[in-house]
Amino acid sequence: MTAQAFDEEKLNGEIRKFLKKVGITSQIEIEKAAREALARGALDAGKPLRARMVLEIDGLGLRHVVDHDLQLS
Repeated sequence: MTAQAFDEEKLNGEIRKFLKKVGITSQIEIEKAAREALARGALDAGKPLRARMVLEIDGLGLRHVVDHDLQLS
């Protein structure tokens, strides 16, 4: 079986679209969850929140994890 060539510019554009979608939707969900937790008294704004993003692409056997502490004040 021969390897097929792919359009690197096309892939780059698709990756950028995916990451933009992930970034925007993730920010909205984090802000919403933080507001709700704060409203019900379940969030201490003085303590950082540990965030984790897991990227998986089954067809590539890729699993990439990014951890980050979100400072609230």
